[in-house]
Amino acid sequence: MKLRKGAEPDVALHKLRIAVLLVLVENLTHNHNVPLSSGAAKWDKPMSPRAAGEQQRCWAGDHSLEPPELLQLLSHVCSPNYPSLEPSKGAHSKGIYSKKEDVDENGDANMEGALIARDKVGVQDFVLLDSHTSEAAFLNNLRKRYQENLIYTYIGSLLVSVNPYQELDIYTVTQMQLYRGVNFFELPPHLYAIADNAYRVMCNEYNNHFILISGESGAGKTEASKKILQYYAVTCPTTEQLQTVRDRLLLSNPVLEAFGNAKTLRNDNSSRFGKYMDIQFDFKGAPVGGHILSYLIEKSRVVHQNHGERNFHIFYQLLEGGDKDLLCWLGLERNPQKYTYLIQGRCAKVFSINDKNDWKIVRKAFSIIDFTEKDIEHLFGIVASVLHLGNIQFEEDSNGHAIIRDGTQIKWISKLLGAHLSILQEALTHRKIEARSEEVLSPLNVDLAFYARDAVAKAIYGRTFTWLVNKINGSLANKDSTQKTVIGLLDIYGFEVLDTNSFEQFCINYCNEKLQQLLIEMTLKAEQEEYELEGIEWEPIPYFNNKIICDLVEQKHKGIISILDEECLRPGEATDLSFLEKLEEKVGDHAHFVTRKLADQKTRKSIDWVDFRLLHYAGEVTYCAVGFLEKNNDLLYRNLKEVLCNSKNSIMRDCFLLSELDNRRRPETVATQFKNSLTSLIEILMSKEPSYIRCIKPNENKEPGKFDDFLIRHQVKYLGLMEHLRVRRAGFAYRRKYELFLQRYKSLCPATWPHWHGPAAEGVERLIKHIGYKPEEYKLGRTKIFIRFPKTLFATEDAFEYRKHLLISRLQAKYKGFLGKRAYQKKRKAAIKLEAFWRGALARRAAKKRTWAVQTIRKFINGFINRKKPLCPENRDFVRLSQYYYLMKLRDHLPKNVLDESWLQPPSILEETSEMLQKICRRNLVRKYCRGLTAERKVQLQQKVVTSAVFSGKKEGYLESLGQPFLETRLKENDLNPKVLQLIRGENIKYVTPVIKYDRNGFKARERLLVLTQSSAYVVEMAKIKQKIEYSTLKGISTSNLSDGIVVIHVPEDNKQKGDVILQCEHIFETVTKLCILANKQSVVKVVKGSLRFRVGSGKEATMVFTVGPEPQVFKDKTGQLTVVSTPRKS
Repeated sequence: MKLRKGAEPDVALHKLRIAVLLVLVENLTHNHNVPLSSGAAKWDKPMSPRAAGEQQRCWAGDHSLEPPELLQLLSHVCSPNYPSLEPSKGAHSKGIYSKKEDVDENGDANMEGALIARDKVGVQDFVLLDSHTSEAAFLNNLRKRYQENLIYTYIGSLLVSVNPYQELDIYTVTQMQLYRGVNFFELPPHLYAIADNAYRVMCNEYNNHFILISGESGAGKTEASKKILQYYAVTCPTTEQLQTVRDRLLLSNPVLEAFGNAKTLRNDNSSRFGKYMDIQFDFKGAPVGGHILSYLIEKSRVVHQNHGERNFHIFYQLLEGGDKDLLCWLGLERNPQKYTYLIQGRCAKVFSINDKNDWKIVRKAFSIIDFTEKDIEHLFGIVASVLHLGNIQFEEDSNGHAIIRDGTQIKWISKLLGAHLSILQEALTHRKIEARSEEVLSPLNVDLAFYARDAVAKAIYGRTFTWLVNKINGSLANKDSTQKTVIGLLDIYGFEVLDTNSFEQFCINYCNEKLQQLLIEMTLKAEQEEYELEGIEWEPIPYFNNKIICDLVEQKHKGIISILDEECLRPGEATDLSFLEKLEEKVGDHAHFVTRKLADQKTRKSIDWVDFRLLHYAGEVTYCAVGFLEKNNDLLYRNLKEVLCNSKNSIMRDCFLLSELDNRRRPETVATQFKNSLTSLIEILMSKEPSYIRCIKPNENKEPGKFDDFLIRHQVKYLGLMEHLRVRRAGFAYRRKYELFLQRYKSLCPATWPHWHGPAAEGVERLIKHIGYKPEEYKLGRTKIFIRFPKTLFATEDAFEYRKHLLISRLQAKYKGFLGKRAYQKKRKAAIKLEAFWRGALARRAAKKRTWAVQTIRKFINGFINRKKPLCPENRDFVRLSQYYYLMKLRDHLPKNVLDESWLQPPSILEETSEMLQKICRRNLVRKYCRGLTAERKVQLQQKVVTSAVFSGKKEGYLESLGQPFLETRLKENDLNPKVLQLIRGENIKYVTPVIKYDRNGFKARERLLVLTQSSAYVVEMAKIKQKIEYSTLKGISTSNLSDGIVVIHVPEDNKQKGDVILQCEHIFETVTKLCILANKQSVVKVVKGSLRFRVGSGKEATMVFTVGPEPQVFKDKTGQLTVVSTPRKS
């Protein structure tokens, strides 16, 4: 069952729904009231007072269908839109049901499917795997869940967490409240379930707990511990006084991360130390204090980093985020490339790390954790002095002794540590040797000087880190002497297998061996106690006891640590090879130890001469012995220690006590210190109730959704998960209290459904016999049923799912029928009442409308009678209505163009207005028409105006010519003979048209061209100019009133002109208009009727007669006159 993001199921309400469903089934099937059995009322999770009251009322026998609150609740539960119900946890469900919803479309979900969804999302507890011994089945289940963004899975009470490498919406305050106070297996696996379970058991039983978080670097251990701290900060009760403690608990993390975490090849924020934090709670369950223990800080990182790795974060944060004045006071530059201790990994800048922002958080944390300004000043002085130490370089003098090449860095160190310059310089280049009662200074060579420099840098940083932890502990300490309960958080490094494994990996893996031993022992102990409590015979569980490996490492006088210490302390020249030889001599016959010398021919190829191999519980690990003695000794020359003990830096004085100088005993080696602290840690953990979180890294590239089988198989093996699962499954996979088992599955047996009246144990026995459990599949304890095989549980769950849907379907059908009948009766009663009211309303509305109609009609009749009077109250409405209707009608009958003179006849009262509107409309039409004219069209209209002035009402065919636009010319200039063009060159040709010229001798018709230029008119025959008429000499232009196309151009009497020109052209109106416009002599055009006189030569005149006939023709009649016949126009 999966809920969408943000879903908040009310568990108490779900319980109430189920109780009410059962009551209703009883009413519908048996038709009588029988209260639920007492066993059904036992729930693991405390209910709210409201829900408890509802539940008690239902269980007390108030099962009638009539109470409205019950019906209201049932209508919600049984509505068609209400989804089917299913258990929220499946195998470990405590009888609580929640809505079954689909996963969001993006596949991101924060709730689990029940057992019925196991094929899609796997089982949420590995104990329920059928093939629990199969590593492939384990990985397949883990992969299914990871692909659905279900990153948490249980192995019993152990939580397996897979790093998603993306932000998931499962850590909100809403989610915290959802898991708060809920039984462990009621909700899907989650970090909060582990944290809440530890907290609730601690509060109820007043005992101490610890949560062990382990895993490979980059698997999410640090984030997991942060999430648990945040959960307690949000969900635990608090006051203003306790808020300070809460803030200090939360902000101790960024400080410890700055000084103890670093970027490695596997993780950008890898913890380079082990951390155990006790959170102290008072009797109310409020956090009131805390205490932190640190283990094995990786001091060697201060002076050396592998390629692709960085030093501790604080160095880069100081350089990146520190203000200019602070860096100037510390003698530092902002560029990390300037410092030898910061550039060995060649990745001082990392895009995924915001050092500047982290610096601000650390500075804020210092102020809240109660650091004084003096503490902060001295602390940063120490950090800066470590950087200056790394930049000290040595060279040989003439005697081969080491001397400091440049004194700049040592001056800064002297200032920051408050040490005398010359004494400090001497301590770095000389070693003090005590010979009986004398002290001798022995000069160091260059290699030993570099060793001394690195040793003091590691010692300073390592002890400063311890001081920092103690300082934080001081701020977290609770001064109240009353007894407290605690929850411990152990964020410890997981099993490490690198390409080259050294002293650090040896210590880390030894720690994991001890913790694995603790895990198996405590798991077996818890299993055995539960079996004994339930009266079930304990069957010894075979498992690999890794005590033999722990003894190999830690046994007194015989273990590897003892041999290592012995080799470090013995006189003479001890080397890593002599240590390896001693191991071969003393533990060479151990089954879990092998070297190249002891190995067989096949194994020998994979082991170097300086290596030894241990067979850990998680697999074989090969360690390189080089550096074991040096790292185990971790010696600091006495004179260097004296300098630090006498430092004026208060932190240095706290870290290096003067009493150390009086102690002549050799300090404990690193391995012994680690073994003792680990023994102390195991004792602490053994006194507490355990919870376990195993973190897994899904891939090396930190990619979301990528599941690397090989890498995860490797981690599953090294985390001992298969071994833990085998121990958990060696007995019974599933156990459940009788009351809860019966409450959930009683519907599968007629004898137990709907209620079982009797002891729950007997009811369960009847139930499993009816289902058909075989004797080897289960055991019955005192208070619980134990089921051995997951397949038995799955079959039961599938049968319950099928039965549940049958019951719900029957219940919904019955209840829907009841609701339908009641709804019908309600609707019928309401409809009758509604009809009565509605008929009354309609009658009142009709009467009101009739009254209004009478008043309106009377008012308009009165207005019509007085319509011709001036505007007054009696006729105002009628006049306004008349105006409105006239204007609305006028809107649809406006003239469409300028020539449309139609206009709607107005009423008498609107005549003046109508006249004004008509003028406005006509002006608007004219304006629109004028604005739409092109330049060419405007010229044509101007010519038409001239034509109208000359011919309008005078000549036939004029009206027909109005719709025919004038052309610019009838023939183009290219149509003229080139010779003609040459003769009239220099003149701009404006118009050319073909014409018929009648000569003066016999009036014979000749085809000619009339060419009009800017200054003259030419009559052209092919390549000749027959006659030129200058406009200035033009006397007149004559044409008849008929449609004959004849035009006579009158010229003056002179030698150049032979007589008037008689032309006939098709486009008479166009030609005459063009000619008179070009000649600018519109007044000389005459339209004659009947006949006209024209000159045919010098002093001679003739007459042209115009007449009408059936056919148009031009001829010379018997009297010698030129007769022009034209056809009559149809009117």
